[in-house]
Amino acid sequence: MTVETKLPYDKEYIEQFSNSRNEPEWFRKLRLQALDQVEILEMPKPDKTKITRWNFTDFKHEYTTGETIGSIKELPEELKDYFDQENIPENLLIQRNHSVAFQSLNNELKDKGVIFTDIFTAINEHSDLVEKYFMKDAVSVDQNRLTALHGALVNGGAFIYVPKNIEIEEALQVVFWHENAESALFNHVIVVADENSKLTFVENYISNNENETVANIVEEVFAHNGAKISFGAVDNLGVGTTSYVNRRGVAYDDATIDWALGQMNDGDTVSENITNLIGNGATSKANAVSVGRGKQIQNFTASIVQHGKATDGFILQRGVMKESATTIFNAIGKIEHGGTKGNSEQESRVLMLSPNARGDANPILLIEEDDVTAGHAASVGRVDPLQMYYLMSRGLKKEEAERLVIHGFLAPVVDQLPIESVKKQLTQVIERKVN
Repeated sequence: MTVETKLPYDKEYIEQFSNSRNEPEWFRKLRLQALDQVEILEMPKPDKTKITRWNFTDFKHEYTTGETIGSIKELPEELKDYFDQENIPENLLIQRNHSVAFQSLNNELKDKGVIFTDIFTAINEHSDLVEKYFMKDAVSVDQNRLTALHGALVNGGAFIYVPKNIEIEEALQVVFWHENAESALFNHVIVVADENSKLTFVENYISNNENETVANIVEEVFAHNGAKISFGAVDNLGVGTTSYVNRRGVAYDDATIDWALGQMNDGDTVSENITNLIGNGATSKANAVSVGRGKQIQNFTASIVQHGKATDGFILQRGVMKESATTIFNAIGKIEHGGTKGNSEQESRVLMLSPNARGDANPILLIEEDDVTAGHAASVGRVDPLQMYYLMSRGLKKEEAERLVIHGFLAPVVDQLPIESVKKQLTQVIERKVN
């Protein structure tokens, strides 16, 4: 099924789209309520970046299917880089455009009640469970105009649920392969670890389009009491895609949510990664790297809000800007009133490799308690000419010397990523962008 329309999307269109997916009544109502708020709510206002002229509303909203895949060997070479060919993951979901092209989950996890499927299957087969988490406690429909637009037009995504006391050693991996250069991507991902469970989740966004389109991505991550989630992502959408990425986590008592994000889109991107440490003893690490090139504009906000007692929040960001790219890194550590014994630390560094590149690192600490520890570090600078001279004096060409400088600058973050597959994928994507 392929539907082409232009804003404003009306009630009739939303109802038709929802009915074509056989969605339950609660989800159809959510779509319609979200649509009512699109024109009322304001656009998000990322610090120091005006996005009012960015293209978030002129796109084709299509549900575009893709051919199914019998095995990983059938993937094109550029996608094979995202897998260890000698150790193909057992638990894998590939969304090609907006439909499932490949899906596997081992029987042991199925028998334990693990849910690992696309968002539409989950909405139909696990309706009550999805309704419990969908755009309520992490991202709300009425957060801003783009979240409302997302709620109305969701056309892809995934749902992961791990029951109580289940620990999964092997990563669950999802690949969002966006082949259709014209259709917009409204992906919704929900990851839930119930009490005392553990999982590693890895996702990849891949496209090579130069035609203008939109990616409006919302992802909600929930770690219940004593649970641990390692969330890794490599975003690599094409130069024609204007992206809004909203990733939010909620951690309860003694729970952990660790983020490892490779922010490698080639188009203009505004991204929020916000974690709320609701419970006592909750922890979160938010590690992210980015390489900007061309004329793209990027704004990344990482925030850890600490509500409970004795919580720990760590933010580590590094970015490299080439050519005429511009990037803003906002790191926000907030300890709410009542969050005694909390610890908040952050570090953001940006390296600019050309005269026209621009970078900014904004460290922000908002502390509403006395009995806490907090600190931050930030730097923005250009590559040391002596460093380049030294490398080139050893016989390296300028491009090769620059490549080594970039890898060396990003290494402190890449090396700390707890997910080996993300580390490998990210290194490969950095290499492609550098070259």
